Amino acid sequence: MSDRIYYAIGDVHGEADKLERLHDAIREDARRVGARHMIVFLGDLIDRGPDSRAVVARAMRAEAEGEAIVIKGNHEELMIHAYERDETLGLYHWATNGGDDTIRSYQRANGAREHWRDAIDADHVKWMRGLSSIARDEARGLVFVHAGIDPARFPQCPDGIRIWTRSRKFYNERLWPNRPELEGLMVVHGHTPTLDKEPDINPRRINVDTGACFGGPLTCAVLAPDEKPRFLRAS
Repeated sequence: MSDRIYYAIGDVHGEADKLERLHDAIREDARRVGARHMIVFLGDLIDRGPDSRAVVARAMRAEAEGEAIVIKGNHEELMIHAYERDETLGLYHWATNGGDDTIRSYQRANGAREHWRDAIDADHVKWMRGLSSIARDEARGLVFVHAGIDPARFPQCPDGIRIWTRSRKFYNERLWPNRPELEGLMVVHGHTPTLDKEPDINPRRINVDTGACFGGPLTCAVLAPDEKPRFLRAS
């Protein structure tokens, strides 16, 4: 894997049109460079945007064709929880964080049903449930997660940290402990939209959540061996 170019895509949040344009840019960039490549979806495919179902279907197809790795985000976790448990609180928490938009996108595609769960493709939920919270290229020190890591415990961080964290101990690289497990590490993540809608880069991490569902572009980090990160965007 270490000789590949990675295209790490930030939080899509149902922005299917932006994803389509970003995929076009990735294909053109990969053709121009002429190197093997892998797309990495950093989670939060769903919620808030207009067509979450199309985004999930696109990511599933890319993964099945060996073109992509897909990481689980906290919004996938919320959807799974609401779908699989008959409890009002979980459904309310998901719905008020963009889940209503996701339900509508499935209803548009599959038809309105007596119960909202019946409009959701069961194979989509099964696929989300099986997603990993992390992918690594150990030879290059790359770690792909949705939210971040716990520098004090890495690589033994629980899924909850990788999917949900916004800890200062992760975001501020000066607070990272001096541990051999962290030497040469670069964490590529999303989860927290950047205020200026530009990628946030420091020597330890790259945040590519540029607020695609809040009017910002959908961004991916282009990570080539022995090169500085560069970025592609779709508005």
